[in-house]
Amino acid sequence: MTGPLVPFREIVLKVHSRCDLACDHCYVYEHADQSWRTRPKTISDEVIFRTAQRLAEHAKTHALPSVSVILHGGEPLLAGPARLRRICEELTAAFDGVAELDLRIHTNGLQLSPRYLDLFSEYDVKVGISLDGDREANDRHRRFADGRSSHPLVLKAVELLRQERYRHLNLGLLCTIDIENDPRAVLDALVELDPPLIDFLLPHATWDEPPPRPDGSRTAYADWLLAVFDRWQEQGRPVPVRLFSSVLSTLSGGPSLTESLGLAPTDLVVVETDGQLEQVDSLKSAYEGAAATGFDVFTHAFDEVAAHPGVRARQLGLDGVSDTCRSCPVVRSCGGGLYTHRYKSADAVDPARAFDHPSVYCDDLEALVRGVEERTSASAVPAAVADPAELGAEQRDLTRTALAVLHSDLDGRGGDHWAAAWELAATVEGSEGGSRGLDEALTHPYARSWLHDALSAVHEERPGAGRVAWRLSSYVAVAVVRAGLDLAVPVAYRDGMLALPGLGSLRIDGPRDGTAQVRVTDDGFLVRRTGDGRQGAFERRIVRGGAPGRGWLPVRRLGGGGAPGAAPGPAPRWVLDDLDPYRDCFPARPAARLRQDEADRLGAGLDRAWARIAKRAPRHAAEMAESLTTVTPLNGRPAPGEPSVGRHGYGALGIRPDDSAEQLPLALLRGFRRAKLRALLDVTDLYAADGSWEHRTPWQEELVPFSRLLAETYERVALGAFEPHYLDGVPQAIETLERAAELTVSGKQLLDLMRKEV
Repeated sequence: MTGPLVPFREIVLKVHSRCDLACDHCYVYEHADQSWRTRPKTISDEVIFRTAQRLAEHAKTHALPSVSVILHGGEPLLAGPARLRRICEELTAAFDGVAELDLRIHTNGLQLSPRYLDLFSEYDVKVGISLDGDREANDRHRRFADGRSSHPLVLKAVELLRQERYRHLNLGLLCTIDIENDPRAVLDALVELDPPLIDFLLPHATWDEPPPRPDGSRTAYADWLLAVFDRWQEQGRPVPVRLFSSVLSTLSGGPSLTESLGLAPTDLVVVETDGQLEQVDSLKSAYEGAAATGFDVFTHAFDEVAAHPGVRARQLGLDGVSDTCRSCPVVRSCGGGLYTHRYKSADAVDPARAFDHPSVYCDDLEALVRGVEERTSASAVPAAVADPAELGAEQRDLTRTALAVLHSDLDGRGGDHWAAAWELAATVEGSEGGSRGLDEALTHPYARSWLHDALSAVHEERPGAGRVAWRLSSYVAVAVVRAGLDLAVPVAYRDGMLALPGLGSLRIDGPRDGTAQVRVTDDGFLVRRTGDGRQGAFERRIVRGGAPGRGWLPVRRLGGGGAPGAAPGPAPRWVLDDLDPYRDCFPARPAARLRQDEADRLGAGLDRAWARIAKRAPRHAAEMAESLTTVTPLNGRPAPGEPSVGRHGYGALGIRPDDSAEQLPLALLRGFRRAKLRALLDVTDLYAADGSWEHRTPWQEELVPFSRLLAETYERVALGAFEPHYLDGVPQAIETLERAAELTVSGKQLLDLMRKEV
């Protein structure tokens, strides 16, 4: 098995190998592996010391920021307060100055008392308690050896943890599922205890010892969990439920939140009371010795365990699941199920194949994922997927967020100029009409290009990183001008040019770098730089909508003149931005400022192109008119008829000024779709695990990743409204995309919209 070792970030430390309950579903005592019988009851001082040293060494080697140690059993509280204190002391000392230590304990709660909790509070040991629901549900399995109920004592432990002085230690409740129990009653009983988290666990089972299914249903466990999910939804999701949170996360393109689901590699190892190092404990359900590695803390480092074939097999992600699972659309969410639940002894002659199966809960996991998706897909999909106006609003929010992050990351390095601009921005934001003016200024497509450049400069600690942030004053000045506010704005200029994004650029006489003041006038605005004895003063009055002259280069408007055969209503009035220094965010090089005759020809060409689009594809024309605001001419690439979409800057499109009448409509449609798809990917995950699979394109018979097939299909749907032959193969491509495991709920919503467009 290839690939780098995955270091262990979670360690289960068995501190006591016996238990004071006789739960009949316990994997330690009731399943295939009975090695507990030969182990010491209590962990020794030597095992504690060697474990702490080995683990700290492992954390240091891999520069781990933190490591979780879970004190476990049997029943760990049977080790007693003195032994538990020794464990906490040794681990804390070993990790001092190495990494953060996250100590936890999982217990049945029967022995829990203030004496234990005071110790746990001293070392910040979080406490998780096993409880299967109300008394009837809990007593079905969690009883004393003589049959007595454990429920009252567990409730007492939970109530103790709920006390104000111990509440910070409460890790939550672990509930093993039994489908004979009433799912709604189980959830109600757990929620009533107000835990910070509920963790539902499928009972450990294999293909040799499958889980009980009293009614023979292949989805009995999914049905039970979906009944819990429905009740949880009815209650307003009062408590986080890890299993549901994990499914919801993966459906939206996020990570798995539990080892029992998802494709994340395992990073857990078990230390037994005798110092033996083992794989995940649940493997004891498979066969005798399934968890064994042959290593121990006395003679082996944790890296040696990490290289064990059994451990590596659970670190392969998608490559570690069966062929059946790999081709299943829900594999990103279920991850093939818990590794233990895939075991089938019929293949034990080839140990590498014994776990090469879907989970014994396969049908349940698929039904659970699909059931959660059906119940939540409408609320889980951002409105931006279907609503262009909402997408624009989301993009504005992203720009404002990036601006706030830049302010925080600068942390004073922007100097007095940045501080003054930030303060003025707050003043503008709070004034009448100022917030809208600031929104309009920051909506300029290349504002995000500037922000990303500034953030990169700060994070990379480039020389003069603070300088790139001075541009904020330009946007504040534009907001003041647009809102007509009576404020004087000091604006930084560089290389003799003062840039006002979306308005124009002014050449400043005198020093090449400096600050000028912008103030609104009745008919436009005034730019003034005062002299100081060494340099003369500078003043220029700019009339709103005025022509170029005396160093002033305004941005120009293109289109809007109408064209023969156009749909009712004028063509859009796009901004021709061939000035902004941050317009170089395109793959192709931006052209120099166009001559007026060149700009006029481009405007006329855009009018004609838009008229043809409006006639053949009116819905797309209407959305383009609303979403695309800015055109930037480019040199060289892209090829004729190919648009260029910037890395940032929703609403801007780079085109070749010399595109023909035949090429320009297709370039606009392509560019519009590419820009929109990129903007959607800014605000939501349409897919995840891109590149893990390859898919065939109907138009080229080529294997490509999901992202490329989606992009090409999305583009062809729009082009097909203009020229129908582009729709050839699109229905088949959409079907391929719908069956793909990479697809998220947002991606499915987009495919639904594409089907309607077709």
